[in-house]
Amino acid sequence: MSLAIRHEVVRTPFRDPFRIARSSEDAVATTVVVELTDDRLPALVGLGEGYPERYYGETPETMAVVLPMLLAAVGELELSPAGLAAASHAMDAAIRHNGAAKCALDIALHDLVGKALGTPVHDLLGLSADVPPTDFTLGLDEPEVVAERARRAAHFPALKIKVGGEADLATLRAVREVYVGPIRVDANTAWTPDAALALLPELERLGVVLVEQPFPARRLDQLGWLQERSSLPIVADESAVTEEDLDGLVGVVAGVNVKLAKCGGVGPAARMLARARDLGFRTFLGCMEETSVGIAASAAVASLAEWVDLDGNLLLADDPFEGLELESDCRWRLSDEPGLGVRRRAS
Repeated sequence: MSLAIRHEVVRTPFRDPFRIARSSEDAVATTVVVELTDDRLPALVGLGEGYPERYYGETPETMAVVLPMLLAAVGELELSPAGLAAASHAMDAAIRHNGAAKCALDIALHDLVGKALGTPVHDLLGLSADVPPTDFTLGLDEPEVVAERARRAAHFPALKIKVGGEADLATLRAVREVYVGPIRVDANTAWTPDAALALLPELERLGVVLVEQPFPARRLDQLGWLQERSSLPIVADESAVTEEDLDGLVGVVAGVNVKLAKCGGVGPAARMLARARDLGFRTFLGCMEETSVGIAASAAVASLAEWVDLDGNLLLADDPFEGLELESDCRWRLSDEPGLGVRRRAS
């Protein structure tokens, strides 16, 4: 076999404590970075990243077990876009789920092939470098703390506020006092139908523009019930893991949040976004708390999305990678270098 892979667990503190409704972790982001080599290309290394989320059944330990299986399934890599698509399908045929492990290898494959062909990843996919601006995400905390963070992030064109606690309305009111732009809220499955319905009028008054995953992932009945009663788009996240989930969400929600670490990487995300658009969904491209490797890979497909939430690396206190630049209008500038255009910072 010509391909070899090495993985590294990277633990990076957050700039500010970062907590969501279904997780109490708020101090450190834990992700897995891989380096992929091909003995036909001795001077090149493909970088990849997958964010293991226990909610989806993945940990750094499961990724370490699954990655060699996926590499064996890929076999001899054809250095072309068709070869990348074939590798993605081979991984899906080898094992179901395990989106973060597939994501890490898929990103590394795209970076390696892009470097081998002298082509940026978005060009490999035939996609535009013109991408929407990213929002900025604020985790759960006391209302006055969230408002202060909102004030510091006021230059972003939209804010995404994590909700699902006892002070949701007070938090949103406090944010609105210091921030004039659109607000997106994400309950991460924590609301009840009655609570969500009662909140809707106030959400509309406060300028909230979408509601993400208010109810548990499998409660499509509740999601559809709320969407029928809401003028705001309800966006599925935990209910929209892979492309296979899309058909079941038609007529249930207005939008879906696609994440590379859920669906399996660059290629699967591009296919899922395109399919979602064909089905009439509004499209949201999200992220986990990844380094610039994962965010650069996500940005490569961002032209397919209406809304973008690619701020994971901005939440970190010390991103170990460089090369991805945020423009003054909060759009990621896609590199014209081959592959992802990111590299490890000098130690």
